[in-house]
Amino acid sequence: MADYPAPYLVEFPRLGAPEIGYISVGENGQDPLPFVVQRVFWTYYTPESIVRGRHAHQRTEQVLIAAAGRITVTTELANGDIQLFRLEDPYVGLYVPPCAWHTMQYSHTAVQLVLASQPYDEADYIRDHNQFRQLWLARS
Repeated sequence: MADYPAPYLVEFPRLGAPEIGYISVGENGQDPLPFVVQRVFWTYYTPESIVRGRHAHQRTEQVLIAAAGRITVTTELANGDIQLFRLEDPYVGLYVPPCAWHTMQYSHTAVQLVLASQPYDEADYIRDHNQFRQLWLARS
């Protein structure tokens, strides 16, 4: 089994200035991206009352970025460690390893950009919280 770090914030380079704007860049195989990106997707117009996520992965690593607005992410490891992250700067992402159950709640204007290490595969998703804990506790 691969050994994954706990969720952590990733800061992308912020190039530019207030008078001209900024650009942030992540390139495959180079810092600060911890994996080669195989899939990119984004969510938007999510009502503030909705909690998304509610899953973990078998293999997929992700970096979540609030491209606009604010996203509150809660992560939980199988051992019960819970962390709360507030993403609201477009040059800061959150690394989420496969072994982390995660939920997201959005401001109305939030646009979430997700960089994923694997193509979409429904079999990779663990959508039952008890199954997540049993699977990842058994692997540790």
